[in-house]
Amino acid sequence: MLELRPNCERCDVDLPPSSDNARICSYECTFCAGCVEHHLHNVCPNCGGGFVARPIRPTGSWRPATGLAYDPPSTVRRSLRYTDQEVSAVVELLREIAPEER
Repeated sequence: MLELRPNCERCDVDLPPSSDNARICSYECTFCAGCVEHHLHNVCPNCGGGFVARPIRPTGSWRPATGLAYDPPSTVRRSLRYTDQEVSAVVELLREIAPEER
C-alpha cells in the first residue's frame, strides 16, 4: 500500500490524500506536479526514475478494511537530501532519456 506522503519533497507544498497534484516515482518519492514539470523534468532526484500521478485513496470504506480511516496517510514530512546543484546535475544527465530507458 502507498504511504501517501504529505508534502512535496522539493517545495514543501501540502499534498493531502485527495490531491491530484501529487506525483510519485517507483520508490514513492513524492513531489508536486509543478516541481516535476518545471524543475525536475520528470527525473526523480533521489533515484533517477520517472513520475506518475499518485492515486487518490478513497475516503470511504467501500470494502472491509479499506479507505483513509483504515489506512491513514503519513504525517512525516520529507525533504530532499541533495543540494540544488546535485539535483540539477542528475536532472541534466537524465532528462533527455525516457524513464523506461534509464
